[in-house]
Amino acid sequence: MTLADAPVAPTAEATVPNTAEEVLERARQAVPQLREHAAEIEEQRHLPPHVVELLRGIGVFRAAMPTAWGGPELNSMQQTQLIETIATGDPSAAWCSMIGMDSGIYSGYLEESVAREMYPRLDMANSGWIHPQGRAERVPGGYRVSGNWRFGSGLTHCDWLAAGCYVYHDGEHEPDPVTGADRHWRVMIARPEQYEIHDTWFTTGLAGSGSRDYSVTDLFVPEEQTFSFSTPRRTGPLHDAPDAILRKMAGVPLGMARAALDHVRDLAAVRTDRETGIPWASDPRVQTVLAQAEMELAAARAGVYTSLEAQWTALERGDEMTTDGRVATALARYHAFRTGRRIVHTLYDLVGGASVYRKKSPLDRWLRDANTMNQHAVAQDSILRLTGEVLLGGASNSPFF
Repeated sequence: MTLADAPVAPTAEATVPNTAEEVLERARQAVPQLREHAAEIEEQRHLPPHVVELLRGIGVFRAAMPTAWGGPELNSMQQTQLIETIATGDPSAAWCSMIGMDSGIYSGYLEESVAREMYPRLDMANSGWIHPQGRAERVPGGYRVSGNWRFGSGLTHCDWLAAGCYVYHDGEHEPDPVTGADRHWRVMIARPEQYEIHDTWFTTGLAGSGSRDYSVTDLFVPEEQTFSFSTPRRTGPLHDAPDAILRKMAGVPLGMARAALDHVRDLAAVRTDRETGIPWASDPRVQTVLAQAEMELAAARAGVYTSLEAQWTALERGDEMTTDGRVATALARYHAFRTGRRIVHTLYDLVGGASVYRKKSPLDRWLRDANTMNQHAVAQDSILRLTGEVLLGGASNSPFF
């Protein structure tokens, strides 16, 4: 089918920044524009073309592209910082950015010649749900793919749409040829127009992410356009551990909480309590709430970046990921999501009745965004059980840890 929201012509590559420092600076400069368009993003329930082009011009979609291709190849900490910055402007834009830049990571699991052909430009965006919800029947030259996937964030503007599947051979589950697992999990990549897109994204929050359902029946996908996270073709910290696509996710709640705190601090400078007549800047209650929130955000942020830096350093040395290392990044990510939501909710309560007006207060949108993003698997309590099991010598089969 043809998407109603077809991508517009890509930004000329010569105008897009190509170092981590330049990309991050361009993102900081774009924050006011993202805030200006936040209501429009939410109302349209996907990123408008001009916002997609703004992100493309920042260098978002090329962020993980390898330096060997001329890309900036941001490390996991820089990717998280980029998403965090964008989230201070708009969380839905940050969510789509977080998904879209996976093009640079996915390309490292494909044969070099195939990846170059599929990604002829650095600024191409990916989308898709990699969890194995679909069925891929092995046939000569590739797979016949069928299934229905949810949460296709950014699929209204993506260049490639991924779909996670279990592989079948002659109607039976095929074991993983590398890990020996009973099931072979593989990611299929095709053009978005090859799928049927279902406009299902009517949600409480993150409305602008356009995370629609998509489905297909008996689509042939060539072998070379598929990959397993257990067999990277490119080496390095972005590909030596399968969690690279998850590491930057914490940037969304961290940036959202930062924006909410800055908003209420600005409000406190000019607001006076209606009942007591005490200026907010002098009110012990307000002072305590803001200090507590700043403390919690600083702690959550430190946990995210400290664990990412430790993991990155170990992978750069060529060390295998330790149990504690895997657990640390997963728990820091979970904690960032939960802390971000708690901070926004606390500030929403502090501001009171003025928070409820959509057109007057961004706190209403941030609260809804916070609640929706916390329904993602990485922010669920199951992560605590999984990480606890691993800490005690067990194993996790979850693709989200």
